[in-house]
Amino acid sequence: MTRLSTFIFTLAFSISHIAVPIMAEPVPKTIHAVAKASASIHEGAMMVAENGETLQQLLSDEPLPLLCGFQISADAVGAAMYAIASYGQIEGTMRLNLKGKYFPTLEMGLGHSNHTNDETELHYKTDAPYFRLGLDYNFARDVRSGNRIYGGLRAGYSNFKYDLSGPAMTDPYWGNTVPYDFKDLKASCTWGELVFGLEAKIWGNFHLGWSARYRLRLKQKESTVGQAWYIPGYGINDGHCLSATFNIIYDIQWNKSRKKSTKADL
Repeated sequence: MTRLSTFIFTLAFSISHIAVPIMAEPVPKTIHAVAKASASIHEGAMMVAENGETLQQLLSDEPLPLLCGFQISADAVGAAMYAIASYGQIEGTMRLNLKGKYFPTLEMGLGHSNHTNDETELHYKTDAPYFRLGLDYNFARDVRSGNRIYGGLRAGYSNFKYDLSGPAMTDPYWGNTVPYDFKDLKASCTWGELVFGLEAKIWGNFHLGWSARYRLRLKQKESTVGQAWYIPGYGINDGHCLSATFNIIYDIQWNKSRKKSTKADL
């Protein structure tokens, strides 16, 4: 029998001992019986609260259904970079909530770059989609609160086209100039990510969260003129890189109504 069940049993047993003295005994004995029953109830509550645990914490330990809810979110950092920097992305995320602990995740977005290198004067431009699949694990003990500490893994992929242009090249032998202008160069990349993040409930179903990410390029297909400067969803093309997100989240937890009804029953 769990501690919560023990508490409910003790409460019911104590209440049953109140009713009998009230109906069958004189007033002084009835008062004594009520006081004795109250002490029993207090003892049962103290037993439930042993080791600093409250009744609410015990309710939080009750098992959750497999599918507890879902959430959708948007990354504000990528959107800001898209608007004001030479590269960025517009990204949305959908996560399923499994038992409050496991969060299968799909991230999709549109990567953008319109960048000119100051030294080489090479201009790189692309607008292409990407996606990531992964799983997050919630390390927080209270899985119902909506406040989460999580770590996870991602696998990302982008198959994209880009334009590359620069100053015309001069033929050293003939002396004529050759334009340096390429359109629709094809490339692709697969990468992995380690993710650590925090999420906090702000108001109602709205949450805010941030994540830090370490990205490792796993496989790359270069274009006919070489390596792309920017990979949508990955960032500036290097063997590994760091990144961060700041997410505005709308979170649905179906277990909330179950928690409230459980409290009402008690």
